Amino acid sequence: MTRFADAHNDLLYEVAHRAHLPNPFGRYWLGQLRRGQVALTVCPVSAGLEELPEGGLRAALTQCGAFHRALRENPEDLVWARGAGVVGEAERSGRVALVLSMEGTEPFGYTPALLEPFVALGVRMVGLTWNRRNPFADGLGEHDSDGGLSALGRTLVDALVDRHVAIDLAHASPRTLDQVLDRAAHGHVLVSHAACRAVYDSPRNLSDEQLTAVAGAGGLIGVMPHPVTLGVEGGAATLDKAVDHLDHAREVVGVKHLAIGSDFSRQIVRSGALHIPPDVIMPDGMTFDAAVDGFEGPADFPHLAERMRARGWSPAECDAVLHDNLRAFLDGVLDHHEPSTGAAHAHQR
Repeated sequence: MTRFADAHNDLLYEVAHRAHLPNPFGRYWLGQLRRGQVALTVCPVSAGLEELPEGGLRAALTQCGAFHRALRENPEDLVWARGAGVVGEAERSGRVALVLSMEGTEPFGYTPALLEPFVALGVRMVGLTWNRRNPFADGLGEHDSDGGLSALGRTLVDALVDRHVAIDLAHASPRTLDQVLDRAAHGHVLVSHAACRAVYDSPRNLSDEQLTAVAGAGGLIGVMPHPVTLGVEGGAATLDKAVDHLDHAREVVGVKHLAIGSDFSRQIVRSGALHIPPDVIMPDGMTFDAAVDGFEGPADFPHLAERMRARGWSPAECDAVLHDNLRAFLDGVLDHHEPSTGAAHAHQR
């Protein structure tokens, strides 16, 4: 049976938003993950523009709390992928492994040392930016004045490498991406959710040179089946267009550097948990709750596998991109961290 791994699902926005309800993760997401045969998913915390600057830390900690609540309330179904060996244990027991990450370092304010308490909370992947500039780095929306990493950003990148936390370059400006790759030669780098600029020219996508640079650093590219990165055909984004991007990325960097980062947004936006920021990067006329036909949520992962096989991808290639590559990458990160102890055991009994 094909298993799936997802490098980026913003579900914690909704789970935190529905905190007043009993077991919101189990009610709104667990069934979809099970139906979609998702074995591993990365769950970022982030702060919306309306919460910055003062509320960024509060927003991130609230979402971390939602993550740990989900583990506590669904111990028969979920495992906290915090340290070495945990993902394998989750798969052997038939549970879903959840990895905690950050999308944007705004919650740190101007204090790189705040990385340490977030690592203690289980964060194992950090994206330096969203589209905009923050105290550590420039996002890809800063195209007119791309300053790359700040002095604080260089300090933070060094700390991430030292603590064996993966550095996510999705949303990073071109200069930020280049500077991180130069500085983090011995770190774990990936782009969790993007696509190929040669197929669809969007600032959210990577040029062939960037694809090659990330792969050359031993990193992964999580191809993102979302209308923002795929473009539209006849008014709709399709799974065939997603496979177009996968085909191109395979030609440029090879199968072993590819994964999937879904960035499912439709359900989260319609729940009221996400607000449209003024600096969002979307094609004219696209709504914030846009989704690919047949790929609206985790239950639809098998549809992507079907399209890949129909387009000539072998079973081994599908397994690599849809699960194995991200699993191996995260194993490489988690192997540097202690297995879950203490409170985590309560989640896993």
